[in-house]
Amino acid sequence: MNFASDNTAAIAPEILKALASANDGFALGYGSDAHTKTVERLFAEAFERDVAVYLVATGTAANAIALAHVSPPWGAVLCHREAHVITDECGAPEFFGGGLRLFGLPGEACKIAPATLQKALDDELWGGPHHLSPSTLSLTQATEAGTIYRPDEIAALAAHAHARGMAVHMDGARFANALVRLGGTPAEMTWKSGIDVLSLGITKAGAMAAEAIVFFDPARAAGMAERRKRGGHLVSKHRFLAAQFAAFFAKDYWRTLARHANSLADRLAIGLAAGGRKPVWPVEANIVFVILPKDRVAKLKDAGASFYVRRSLSLPAGTEIGADDALLRLVTSFSTTEQEVDRFLALACR
Repeated sequence: MNFASDNTAAIAPEILKALASANDGFALGYGSDAHTKTVERLFAEAFERDVAVYLVATGTAANAIALAHVSPPWGAVLCHREAHVITDECGAPEFFGGGLRLFGLPGEACKIAPATLQKALDDELWGGPHHLSPSTLSLTQATEAGTIYRPDEIAALAAHAHARGMAVHMDGARFANALVRLGGTPAEMTWKSGIDVLSLGITKAGAMAAEAIVFFDPARAAGMAERRKRGGHLVSKHRFLAAQFAAFFAKDYWRTLARHANSLADRLAIGLAAGGRKPVWPVEANIVFVILPKDRVAKLKDAGASFYVRRSLSLPAGTEIGADDALLRLVTSFSTTEQEVDRFLALACR
């Protein structure tokens, strides 16, 4: 019963096969191989336009290097106050950005409302030689609460940001889960809604270690090759990153993997609600949050269940976590089984 994170799962079978296939013979390093050239074409096809793509091995690198590229050292990156970039990346964006600062905004269900963004832009001290300048808006898809920004919500936020000359970045560590839930296209969920740069993560979706920084205006990526190298994230055996992306996109494998993870999250959410434990937020991707008594949490752990206990400042109005309760984050993956979910439900709800 492993619900700690989708990055605890093994490598998805087709991606593992692709890695084994790429292991045959020799190939030029640092992205000069045939696998990388193929993947660059696949990205253009998936997003319906020419893009500039830079592969890295970790999500932290993707986010930090992307934000450093679109934000000056005196810039502020506005994000939700519980976003991964501000809470779980150990200051990496500030480090790679040479002084840029992450600026957290409130919002229920870990989503920023357009009015909240506009208020921050209007009310804070910005610019001049004394203050930071708002440079980038960073949105997490899916959010830390497992909720999803719809294209119209992204467009509304992007309009406010672009009106101030800001770039718009998307942390897409669980982009595929959001994509299949909404049923839209990658283009509709990114550049057509105003996203300028995307950190597309596939490690959580079934890869070994593979992430991409995608610029929807290739001209905006000028100098990115040097920035990635200088940051120590140009992988020499680059073909093994590219091979994973090739398998990920092939025959819509990314949608297949994400649909399975989402469907198991739905099964978990429905079962919890039926047992009187309705999830805290709508289950829109592959993450379920539920409040359980601490004694029940202890029994689940004793039975071998793996999950994280969290805190949040973004709970729905009227929702409180009592002294004897805990907020559990449960994450499903492409390899989660119905049997795992049903066993967890039997222990959590009986």
